[in-house]
Amino acid sequence: MATDKTLDNEPSTEIDATLVRQLADILNDTSLTEIEVERGELRIRVAREITAAPVVQYAAAPQPASFAPAAPTTAAPAAAASMPSDPATIVAKSGEQVKSPMVGTVYLQASPEAPPFIKVGDTVKTGQTLLIVEAMKTMNPIQAPRDGVVAEVLVGDAQPVEYGEALVVLEA
Repeated sequence: MATDKTLDNEPSTEIDATLVRQLADILNDTSLTEIEVERGELRIRVAREITAAPVVQYAAAPQPASFAPAAPTTAAPAAAASMPSDPATIVAKSGEQVKSPMVGTVYLQASPEAPPFIKVGDTVKTGQTLLIVEAMKTMNPIQAPRDGVVAEVLVGDAQPVEYGEALVVLEA
C-alpha cells in the first residue's frame, strides 16, 4: 500500500494524448511552428518541420547574367521579374532609387484583385504607398520619400527582395 501512496503524491508523467492533439491543432490553425506546455514536471513540446524547398526555389529565380542594360525601360512587370536583385548591376536613371528597408517579398498591389499602387508615369506625393514588402507575415508599406514621377518599377509582383535593393526609380 505504501507504493500506491507514493504514486499519488508524485506528479503525473503520463502523456495526455488529447492535449498533444489540441496543441497540434493550434499549430495547424496558426502560423506557429512550435508550441510548448509545462505542467509540473511534465513538459510537452509539439513542433512542425518547415521545409526550405520554397526558399531555394525563390532564390534561384533571379538571373543576373541574363540582364541586358540596353533593354527598354518601359518593360512589363513580368519582364521586371527577370531583372537582377543586385542593386549595383542596375543602370540607374537620373532619378532617386527607392530601396527596400528589409528582406521580404514585394507586392505591387494590396490584393490580387486590386489595381497596382503605381505604374510607370504616375505622379506620386510624399508618403504615398508605392508597394508593399511582406516580412515575417507583416505587410510593410513602402512610401514615396518625395513628390515625383515613377520612372521605373524595378521589381515584379511576389518577387523576393533583399535589404537595400532598388525597388522604384522616382524622377523630379
